[in-house]
Amino acid sequence: MLVGKGIGVYTFAGMERDPLLRKAQADVVLERTAAQLRSLLQEACAELRPFPPFPNALFTDAIECEEGAAATADRGCVVVCEDGELYELEFGIDHESIEMTGSWDPVTARKETRKKRDLHPRDYVVYAYNGLVAVTEHLLERAAAEEERP
Repeated sequence: MLVGKGIGVYTFAGMERDPLLRKAQADVVLERTAAQLRSLLQEACAELRPFPPFPNALFTDAIECEEGAAATADRGCVVVCEDGELYELEFGIDHESIEMTGSWDPVTARKETRKKRDLHPRDYVVYAYNGLVAVTEHLLERAAAEEERP
């Protein structure tokens, strides 16, 4: 049975006496929120085709997701890609291609790597929401540009 506690906050009767039950309930809410945001983000990304290239990238189409409260020192640039999934984007030099070709070509030597991120729902919510906002801004800009065309 649900019992009202304040404005818009509900708990199960007796939950206030069981902190583990309260935490389990919070975990379920967080996981449900993350799943719903994943669905919204994938839907928005499907609308944004062609997907924009990442700034200064040669081979990667992606939009950066601001880290906000989910920032950590060990996590690099998190982006959302056309599939609506979150990745960590890394830039570097492909030393193998330099050795194979025997020359230093900035395009051939460039290495852009996406690593799929498996984030805790708490962090996923922050990145996914910020990614959804960024994708929505691109969709609105694209719609405005199409309206301006003669």
